[in-house]
Amino acid sequence: MGVALTRSAQWTAASYGAGTLAVTPLNEAIVKEIIMFVESFIYKHPQEAKYVFLEPLEWKTNLDPSAFKSGYVVREICLNPVTIKNDIELLKRFSGKGEQTVLESIEYTSDYEFSNGCRAPPWRQIHGEICYVLVKPHDVETLCITCSTEGVFLNGGKTHDEEEINYERKGAIYKDLFTFLKEKSAKFSENMSKQQTRVNEEQQKEKDQPHEAPKKEEADALRRATTGSGKNLLKNQINLGKNQMTKRLEPSLNWKTTVDSKDRKTLQRDTQEEKHGGKLEKSAPSVSPGRAHKSAEKIEEIVSESSSESEEDEEPPDHRQEANADLPSEYWQIQKLVKYLKGGNQTATVIALCSMKDFNLAQETCQLAIRDVGGLEVLINLLDTDEVKCKVALLDCAQNATEPVQSSLYDERDVEVARCGAQALWSCSKSYANKEAIRKAGGIPLLARLLKTSHENMLIPVVGTLQECASEENYRAAIKAERIIENLVKNLNSENEQLQEHCAMAIYQCAEDEETRDLVRLHGGLKPLASLLNNTDNKKRLAAVTGAIWKCSISKENVTKFREYKAIETLVGLLTDQPEEVLVNVVGALGECCQEYENRVLVRKCGGIQPLVNLLVGINQALLVNVTKAVGACAVESESMMIIDRLDGVRLLWSLLKNPHPDVKASAAWALCPCIQNAKDAGEMVRSFVGGLELVVNLLKSDNKEVLASVCAAITNIAKDQENLAVITDHGVVPLLSKLANTNNDKLRRHLAEAISRCCMWGRNRVAFGEHKAVAPLVRYLKSNDTNVHRATAQALYQLSEDADNCITMHENSAVKLLLDMVGSPDQELQEAAAGCISNIRRLALATEKARYT
Repeated sequence: MGVALTRSAQWTAASYGAGTLAVTPLNEAIVKEIIMFVESFIYKHPQEAKYVFLEPLEWKTNLDPSAFKSGYVVREICLNPVTIKNDIELLKRFSGKGEQTVLESIEYTSDYEFSNGCRAPPWRQIHGEICYVLVKPHDVETLCITCSTEGVFLNGGKTHDEEEINYERKGAIYKDLFTFLKEKSAKFSENMSKQQTRVNEEQQKEKDQPHEAPKKEEADALRRATTGSGKNLLKNQINLGKNQMTKRLEPSLNWKTTVDSKDRKTLQRDTQEEKHGGKLEKSAPSVSPGRAHKSAEKIEEIVSESSSESEEDEEPPDHRQEANADLPSEYWQIQKLVKYLKGGNQTATVIALCSMKDFNLAQETCQLAIRDVGGLEVLINLLDTDEVKCKVALLDCAQNATEPVQSSLYDERDVEVARCGAQALWSCSKSYANKEAIRKAGGIPLLARLLKTSHENMLIPVVGTLQECASEENYRAAIKAERIIENLVKNLNSENEQLQEHCAMAIYQCAEDEETRDLVRLHGGLKPLASLLNNTDNKKRLAAVTGAIWKCSISKENVTKFREYKAIETLVGLLTDQPEEVLVNVVGALGECCQEYENRVLVRKCGGIQPLVNLLVGINQALLVNVTKAVGACAVESESMMIIDRLDGVRLLWSLLKNPHPDVKASAAWALCPCIQNAKDAGEMVRSFVGGLELVVNLLKSDNKEVLASVCAAITNIAKDQENLAVITDHGVVPLLSKLANTNNDKLRRHLAEAISRCCMWGRNRVAFGEHKAVAPLVRYLKSNDTNVHRATAQALYQLSEDADNCITMHENSAVKLLLDMVGSPDQELQEAAAGCISNIRRLALATEKARYT
């Protein structure tokens, strides 16, 4: 997946090394998709999401390359524009006239370079092609080469008019230019080896001279070019990448830099001011190497004045520095600062903390530096100090880190310390691991206590932390236990818009739980939420408020209150001219409210049907899921259905069955069910959609259970029209439904049984279901605990029992005993279907017995 994303993204061109992600709409869309996937994955698969991969998965194999026959393509490295450009520039330096050069010439076919570093036209870039090169070796004709992300290959060359390139591949794919040219030109291979020898000799002569790096760079590149194929080539390419990383991130191992006398006097003066209670200068938001070195020297001076450390107290040299020379200089600088934290000098500690704040502590390298030198324990121990300056500096620094810390409030009057602690926890609460650490450390009771304060600057980070953590079920249970909902509701009435926003967002996260929804209502939280809908200027707050209303509307009692507070009319008014994050929540809330008849009528009378139908043409996945549900809920009412049909809403719903997202497909299919049920001439309407019935039948091939269940429900309604049933039968609905019969999903079982029951009413479909082995699995549905499954299955078996062979199959699978138990069910439809099926089986048995004796 990573390789696919790398190829899909657009990268900036870099003069040296790898490029970075370009700021383009395509990349923004890709990142947004990744975020949505990760967020949904955490919720859908909480157990799997707990696993943390600290390094890539690796495994050993006994397979040899010979095991891969024709049809397999082995790609060891995915090329990119920067790699190709560097290779071509290197070859140009060693090309020209003369027998010693590796090539006569190498040139691009196009001088224009796109922003992503490619020279291929855009319609070829989508195939992974980067550029096209004309190469003239010494011993063969001119070669026209395609360089792509998959590798390098010979194309069809330029056409006769010299204007176009024949892009068709004419040979094998090679991993890079050097490998390709070595295969095509013996002279190239020979001269490359000579050039490598020459550069090595020059490098040996110049190793004591200052300008050595360029020669080494050429030697590394040539060594890569002249190395053989297979494992050795891959190893050298990896080493080359490592060497480039080392050059780009070369650490400075000399901590003590030379500072002029003026700077040293300034540092000493600053130190004296610190000793006499002077104010500490605020650190700048970014750090430079010079500044880091000065901070280190300043701390050294303070430490040396206060105490002299013996050689025994000095830490042993960290030999990992030699082993990990490719780590950036920040790694070693942070470790040096952590050392001063251990010294015990208050002034040095504060300066070291302020210096650490200059680094980006959210970076993994900086976190590793702190962890590897034992800095976490030191930082946590510092929280127990009585010095407020140290506490504030530490917690202010911790806001940018991701390791969880907890502040024990020995002095509740010190609001600033508590605020910084809450702010640090808020910053830490972005990841699942940190949320768990905060919970296990007793963070919830502490946050609950801080929620009772009247200081708004304290409340915002506290509620912000709760908002982040409430996405986890364990936290929601703890939040209920600590009676936090009451205080969240109380702070909805605050005048501070940011506090209102975070309280509403916390309620949105917690209201997934039914008990929490009831608590919000019981503590009077629905009325302030409805009132905040009228303030539409602050879009972030509006998104949070509408989100809270959406989740609270899942409970019918809350919907009744919202109708009382006129919230539904206000929500309809927000269906236009709002950002998508607001629309998703507004439509979600209306979808829940429209489950009741009174609210469906209210939405129609307020003119809400048309804006809802208009939103069916969007591309936002979450919005489409919610709007299809809302339109489907409105379609239950016949007058609303007439409006939906007139606005071509059913056609738009049907077109969403082609959407690539399974959730959108499923939601659209569910919405079509009430539309077909309540349309005036449903059969003719369905047939008017060209290719619509075939599309529905083909969706039975999906792997998504929700899609399958919704499509089966739609087929149940489509099959009520005999002409449509005949059409879907011709499209192969019977074998596809039969193939789904072996499922343990009760929701799918119910709707699948209903679809089979309907489809039995055409031609020889009953016999066909038996031939496709659908009967025996259906009998097992009767062992389910779901009464809806029992009813649908009994009805399906009743229809199938009209065929003698199916009756035999049912009898062999002990259906009669199971059906006898259901004859006594209080569900009348289930009674009748079970009795009818038993009757058919019994009738067949009597006929067989009679035939035997006659």
